[in-house]
Amino acid sequence: MLEKTYFLSPFGCFEIQGSSLGISSVKLVDKKPCPAGPIPEVLRDCVVQLNEYFRGERQEFDLVLDFGSAPAFHQAVWQELLKVSYGHTTTYKAIADKLGDPKAVRAVGQANRHNPIAIIVPCHRCIAKSGELQGYFYGLDMKRQLLGLENPMSFAQQGSLF
Repeated sequence: MLEKTYFLSPFGCFEIQGSSLGISSVKLVDKKPCPAGPIPEVLRDCVVQLNEYFRGERQEFDLVLDFGSAPAFHQAVWQELLKVSYGHTTTYKAIADKLGDPKAVRAVGQANRHNPIAIIVPCHRCIAKSGELQGYFYGLDMKRQLLGLENPMSFAQQGSLF
C-alpha cells in the first residue's frame, strides 16, 4: 500500500511517497502550511535522513528506492546518479558515455527531468560539460543552493566539481 507524508525543508514542503517496496517519490509541492501529522513507518527513515541531509549531517542516503515502471533507460540514468558522491558533480555527457551511448545527452537530461525521487537521487549534481548549471525541475537557484550545501567552498565560487 502506498503511504504518503510531508516534510518541511529549507526549500519548502516535500511530499514523500513509498511502500514496503521502497521510496517511490520525493517532490516539492506547493502546500502552505506544510501538512504535519503522523509519519508512516515505511517513510520514517526517509524523513530522518532528509532532515540529516539538510542539516549537513548526512552525505549518503541509505534507503530502498522503488522506481516502479519507469522506463529502463531512465532507471539506468538514476542508478548512475546514485553513484555521484556528495559534494561532486558529473555531466549529462559523462552519464551518456557510461551508459554506452555518447549521443544520448538529451535523453539523460530528460531522465533527470523525470526523476521522481528528488534530492535522494541527486539529479542536482548533473551539470553541463562546460561546468555551467543547466536544467533543474525546481529551478537553477535551488540547484545552486543544493550544490552549495554539499560543497560550499567550490560552489560558492561557481567552481568545477568534477
